[in-house]
Amino acid sequence: MSSKVKVAIIGSGNIGTDLMIKVMRLSQVLEMGAFVGIDPESDGLKRAARMGVPVTAEGVEGLVKMPGFDEIAIVFDATSAGAHAHHDAVLRAHGKRVIDLTPAAIGPYTVPPVNLDANLDAPNVNMVTCGGQATIPIVAAVNRVAPVHYGEIVASIASKSAGPGTRANIDEFTETTSKAIEVVGGAKRGKAIIVLNPAEPPLIMRDTVYCLCDDAVEAAIEASVEEMVREVQSYVPGYRLKQKVQFERIGHNSRLYIPEMGEAFAGLKVTVFLEVEGAAHYLPAYAGNLDIMTSAALKTAERMVERGLRRAAE
Repeated sequence: MSSKVKVAIIGSGNIGTDLMIKVMRLSQVLEMGAFVGIDPESDGLKRAARMGVPVTAEGVEGLVKMPGFDEIAIVFDATSAGAHAHHDAVLRAHGKRVIDLTPAAIGPYTVPPVNLDANLDAPNVNMVTCGGQATIPIVAAVNRVAPVHYGEIVASIASKSAGPGTRANIDEFTETTSKAIEVVGGAKRGKAIIVLNPAEPPLIMRDTVYCLCDDAVEAAIEASVEEMVREVQSYVPGYRLKQKVQFERIGHNSRLYIPEMGEAFAGLKVTVFLEVEGAAHYLPAYAGNLDIMTSAALKTAERMVERGLRRAAE
């Protein structure tokens, strides 16, 4: 009998399918208990069935009716922000832990290298967005050296890696990511922009992070950023700095006016350029946006299980 903890995934699109493959190939503590969609002809559901995973095309209601539902401890939701509220209500009524990969933000924003341990007991945790997972660690790394007054991120992803769910959540992406830059990253004010790049051949995910912060020793900020990059690389190997951290000092005689803050800034501007290459478990390597999101969700679930095992042993 398997000692692994059973999980289910709702959403048979790009993100859900990539996550399923990661659970099956990489996890030592999780196993697939169910894969859920609403389109019986979706590639994800067909692939899951071929791999021997129990499937249903009847959504969350179909999941609840599945014979093995009682054995499932954690459910990942990889659908849409609009659908998540209903899914969360149904799942929590049955005592399931929920990991939300949509921008619904019902549970606390969770970015593994920044605040995962603080949220391990929450019944629902929100993985923010792909852009948030890539950039918020950097904002937090700068903020732990010098208070960040304004953090702005630009996430550029290949158009081919953005499925219907991602496209339906563009507004929620910007709102959720902007708020999480503040709540998790520590910035006084945050702003997020996403670009769906139609270039052919598709380009690897690129992220740019701008932080306006108090003056500080540049070497200390650079070291903090590099340390954070290594932490993210521990579960997303394709995450890397594209070039050295850039600095620009803005003097009091040439202040930079920030409309979002309604004030002029003087201090240190920090610019960080990132690249995220995917592991190509489902989509090609250019889809780093999928990889960082599903990898963060997988790490979160595994840490939840490890926490439970430690407590059981105490």
